[in-house]
Amino acid sequence: MNIHEYQAKQLLAQYGVAVPGGDAVRTPDEARAVAEKLFAAGQKMVVVKSQIHAGGRGKGTFTSGFKGGVKLAKSVEEAHEFARAMLGQVLVTQQTGPEGREVKTLLIAAAEEIKKEFYCACLLDRASSRPIMMVSTEGGMDIEEVAAKTPEKIVRETIDPAVGMMPYQARKLAAALGLKGDLINQGAKQFLGIYRTFWECDAAMVEINPLCIVVTPDGREALVCVDAKIGLDDNALFRHKNILEMRDLGEEAPLEIEASKFNLNYIKLDGSIACLVNGAGLAMATMDIIQHFGGSPANFLDVGGGASKDQVTAAFKIILSDPHVKGILVNIFGGIMDCNVIATGIVAAVKETGLKLPLVVRLEGNNVEAGKKTLSESGLKLITGDSMADAAKKVVAAVN
Repeated sequence: MNIHEYQAKQLLAQYGVAVPGGDAVRTPDEARAVAEKLFAAGQKMVVVKSQIHAGGRGKGTFTSGFKGGVKLAKSVEEAHEFARAMLGQVLVTQQTGPEGREVKTLLIAAAEEIKKEFYCACLLDRASSRPIMMVSTEGGMDIEEVAAKTPEKIVRETIDPAVGMMPYQARKLAAALGLKGDLINQGAKQFLGIYRTFWECDAAMVEINPLCIVVTPDGREALVCVDAKIGLDDNALFRHKNILEMRDLGEEAPLEIEASKFNLNYIKLDGSIACLVNGAGLAMATMDIIQHFGGSPANFLDVGGGASKDQVTAAFKIILSDPHVKGILVNIFGGIMDCNVIATGIVAAVKETGLKLPLVVRLEGNNVEAGKKTLSESGLKLITGDSMADAAKKVVAAVN
């Protein structure tokens, strides 16, 4: 689950991480009120930031013609005008696609003078099966570009989950960024707080880009998380009701929301051949083989190892809600899954939805003979596949 920048900063602040002062607003008048407080506290500028689940907001353009989803305001009135131009409008960035996202919330925050930008992230290192903290002096840049062109500028510290991040590791990272004096202590505190946020919130990733040395209104230097992104492990959300409440359904695809109600792993894609598969690995292989034979997958859909008849029926309804779908491939390997349960679900779903599209089914594994018998006796017009390749060829041919 992704959350907005202002929500990420709320979580970070709970663990002692320094973030710019400010607040989320949903109306221009609220924006005015927050801006007035910040300017009264001595700020010379405030930043008005569109809150959507996509990057590239600053370089984005609203469908109204207004350019930039992140703006610096030098006065209360300017902040108010920016809020009026952004709220309720659709922002298009490189990551949203041409349809864009409606901006319903803004973050009005202090915009202190930035002296230096850094990059910091905490995530799982699959090679060591441990958390890892990464920092770089190349803040504000795409970290993939830094890794490709100047990998030596990324410093990594592997963390033992049994003891957590140690203070000496945090100081080591602060020194690697070239921090001096009190900034080393500030950096160590920031890194320890970022790790605690990652670990205690069951995050998949905490990314701070940029982490900045700023000059505060009273003239001192401070290390502050100017931007923050947090992705959370969906499977752990039952432990975090406060974080689950941060979920913004308006930022998620309607079909994906519907699928989550039935515990189905569904991601909509741009193709025309829908897939219904059990197991994430088999689902990815199915999408690959459809592409290999000249088709284009319309979705990733993993019904899991123990799907029920109701889940299969729900999966079919979700698939058929996508107007771009021209054919369906069901690819099931029964291990835990009983092939006959899937077959029964297919028959019920086809009859309930009145399916008219080509349907190719490949069943293999646990109780497969009973499953094939259920399908053959159903009277349905469907195509059977003897293997993954055979099924993929047949569904591509049927759609074409």
